[in-house]
Amino acid sequence: MINKEIILLLIFAFLPAIIYVIWIRNTEKYNRERWIPIFICFLWGASVAIIASIILELFLEVSLVISINSENLFGLSTAVVIAPFAEELVKPFALRTRIVKREIKELEDGLIYGAVAGLGFSATENLFYGFSFLSEGLFVFIILIILRSFGGCLLHASATALTGYGYGKTIIGNKSKFRILPFFLLAVFAHAFYNFLVSYDIFGTISGLFLALIFVALFIHLIRNKIRKLDLSNTL
Repeated sequence: MINKEIILLLIFAFLPAIIYVIWIRNTEKYNRERWIPIFICFLWGASVAIIASIILELFLEVSLVISINSENLFGLSTAVVIAPFAEELVKPFALRTRIVKREIKELEDGLIYGAVAGLGFSATENLFYGFSFLSEGLFVFIILIILRSFGGCLLHASATALTGYGYGKTIIGNKSKFRILPFFLLAVFAHAFYNFLVSYDIFGTISGLFLALIFVALFIHLIRNKIRKLDLSNTL
């Protein structure tokens, strides 16, 4: 029974993310990205970025505990400040690997590789969350993991795509890396806003979740539209 649960968990954690990778990669009609750098980005997000973000978040949380006594304020700060900052900082480093960096030749490439790194991260994150969901029973597990497979995957893909876009602009335009900062801050803000909606019941738990899902659906729609427009402009 345990083995079946683990197999089920792996499928629900990784299969949606892989499907999203194919979906986003194929948004580009011309000069689609090669699968090897796509795989490298996904693997980075699913492994190195996860480990790095855990270490960074723990470090920042220890620093935060010293200065904040309120449990509620600490929880808020962790969800909407520390986690978004740490995660959006480490995921885009996938684009700096040699194999991926040399593939960034068009502006939409940064969007695609950033999204893929985010999806790798989300897959492993869903795996961690899924272990706790299993204790709630099969029906609840399926509902919760489906919600995370939609909301979490698309949030990570869209947010990291923004930083990837900024990084791509600096490479193609041979500009200062400081030009990435506005895109990184926007990614952190979007991530923080999503976490705020799903973590706090100011709007009500169901309403907050609904708003969060609408937000990521619109977010990924904008990202894919940008990829299409940039892809088309390269053929004109």
